[in-house]
Amino acid sequence: MKNFNVIGVMSGTSLDGVDIVYVKFIQNESWSFKIINSKTYKYEDSTADILNDISKKTLEEIKEIDVVYSKMLAKIINEFIDEFSINKIDFVSSHGHTAIHDPSNLITYQMGNLSTLSTEINQKVICDFRVQDVKLGGEGAPLVPVGEKYLFHEYDSFINLGGFANISNHKGESLIAYDICPVNIVLNNLSKKIGKDFDDKGSIASSGKLIINLYEELEKLEYYQLDPPKSLGIEWVDEYIFPLINKYFDYPIEDLLNTLSNHIANQISNNLKNLDKVLVSGGGAYNDYLIHLIRSKTDSEIIISSKNIIEFKEALIFAFLGVLRNLNINNCYSSVTGASKDHCSGKIFLLN
Repeated sequence: MKNFNVIGVMSGTSLDGVDIVYVKFIQNESWSFKIINSKTYKYEDSTADILNDISKKTLEEIKEIDVVYSKMLAKIINEFIDEFSINKIDFVSSHGHTAIHDPSNLITYQMGNLSTLSTEINQKVICDFRVQDVKLGGEGAPLVPVGEKYLFHEYDSFINLGGFANISNHKGESLIAYDICPVNIVLNNLSKKIGKDFDDKGSIASSGKLIINLYEELEKLEYYQLDPPKSLGIEWVDEYIFPLINKYFDYPIEDLLNTLSNHIANQISNNLKNLDKVLVSGGGAYNDYLIHLIRSKTDSEIIISSKNIIEFKEALIFAFLGVLRNLNINNCYSSVTGASKDHCSGKIFLLN
């Protein structure tokens, strides 16, 4: 039996903040886990504003911001360790924050993966999981499905409703996973137009009306016709989604939110097989209206995760991907990302 005590760190595209978990992983015949401590550290408004516009920066500008971001991330991790009096840590496993994700041009960059992180927190760090996959011709995403395979093997399919919706299907010979469509990255953006950080439980969207022309234009986007492996980034949203929404900005925000919610639900249902037992996680799982729409469009069994898994599943799984990297076990699958081979990804920064 092997045990690992790991801190997992994740910052998502919806800019909710930095999610941190302290997890004990146990390997017997299969893997199990226990989340011991967890917390989300909200970004200051000034930091959120910088991250919101990060994809518009040049690579050199991003690298300069990364130096500051990595030190800020280290400060947050140290605060987490102190707050929960954590003293047994095998390593910290960090996803960082995605600044650029453009695998078609062999580029992906996650901030907060500098060696500074290790020296500032005085811990072994495993990080930067996406770059190697892109170099091998893969999408560099999604990576979470590998962790789901090991840690949540009782389910057929998984939907994560974060900045983007992604799906993984564990039926059959190989693991298939990909990004479906944007979710909170768009819904939160619209909510902010009326002074709300997000549409609580989807109540604003539920009061709106469907804008049929916008809905039809969204449904026709080329990405939805592509076969996996495929992935999405903020660059795609900036190029295709926001320009479409801007054409209809004379409509009330509640109508725009309603239309986007229906579009999201339809795209998700299109990617579900009706016999699936689907575990839903991510912040969008709290959006009652969106969940209602998804359930109305599929016969799949939609199961909402526990609160801890909804909020910290990605941090948990990136902690586990660090465990696999530490053991030199493959944590990126070619059937998911489209890379030329399965491989074990992640940089390791050891203490001097």
